[in-house]
Amino acid sequence: MAKLLIVEDDESVRTLAARALERAGHAIDIAADGAQGLALIRAAKGAYDLVVSDIRMPEMDGIEMAIAASAFFPSMKILLMTGYADQRERAEELNGIILDVVQKPFTLAEIRSRVERALSVFA
Repeated sequence: MAKLLIVEDDESVRTLAARALERAGHAIDIAADGAQGLALIRAAKGAYDLVVSDIRMPEMDGIEMAIAASAFFPSMKILLMTGYADQRERAEELNGIILDVVQKPFTLAEIRSRVERALSVFA
């Protein structure tokens, strides 16, 4: 069982991903935006096995959060999600900070699979 943080401003996507990953046996914390996600990461002293975050969010987006989190915790593993091609291109500049980008919309099986792959390959 891994400790995961889901950072997503869309409540339905956040709930869907959290439930799918909980059913896969993981402990889940959730945040509604990057600022809240970063606060949880700092409060947990970077003790998440994986952070799964949307890119495009209000206040602080997932890329800003990933850069800030990696400054505090350089070994933090981050998987980003997006439904926007231009956001995916922005994420490509973060080699070494993020593991992968999951295209939205995704199926429950796909998010579970991508998370398991990130946890196993980069363990």
